[in-house]
Amino acid sequence: MALIPAEAWIVLKPLIFFIIGLAIYAIVVFNLYRFVARRDIFELNLGQYNRFQHPFLAKTFGTMLYMVEYLLFFPLFLMFWFIIFSAILIAITTTQDVSTILLVSMALISSIRVTSYYKQALSKDIAKLLPFTLLAIFLIDIGQFSWGQSINLINQIPNYVDTIKYYFVFAVSIEFILRIIHTIKTSIIKRRKN
Repeated sequence: MALIPAEAWIVLKPLIFFIIGLAIYAIVVFNLYRFVARRDIFELNLGQYNRFQHPFLAKTFGTMLYMVEYLLFFPLFLMFWFIIFSAILIAITTTQDVSTILLVSMALISSIRVTSYYKQALSKDIAKLLPFTLLAIFLIDIGQFSWGQSINLINQIPNYVDTIKYYFVFAVSIEFILRIIHTIKTSIIKRRKN
């Protein structure tokens, strides 16, 4: 039995593309879930731009920089992840209900953020749960994906702009409250050590 290169290419071509696709997907998920699951997402260190010598002015300006970091950059971060998780769900889902997809996406992101303040290992597990579960579903039932259904779901999203706004305000508020609690807790622990 001789192996024919042309026939080998026909047989192996789908396998090669599957391997490349799975590897790329796994690498992207691995790198991105670790980012979303960190409690301290941003390492901008805007405090380095605080040049005030007076303690009150230094604290006030430092607080403003801190708020910029979490009130300006966090919503952008949240929007990015909301789009990513929604896109994954839209691509794989069998439901026609966009509101459920949006709800699950925002609940997932918010639960990842909340658990990151408890244990970052837990938030990492939650962050990788959806992408790898969806990969497993896709591999088991590869015919489930439908461009038509995905485009139909995407076209329905503008009908939910108000819902998305409420979700964003709520998620940003949760992050802000957790950040304040974490800052207070950290400063109390530092004071007790001194």
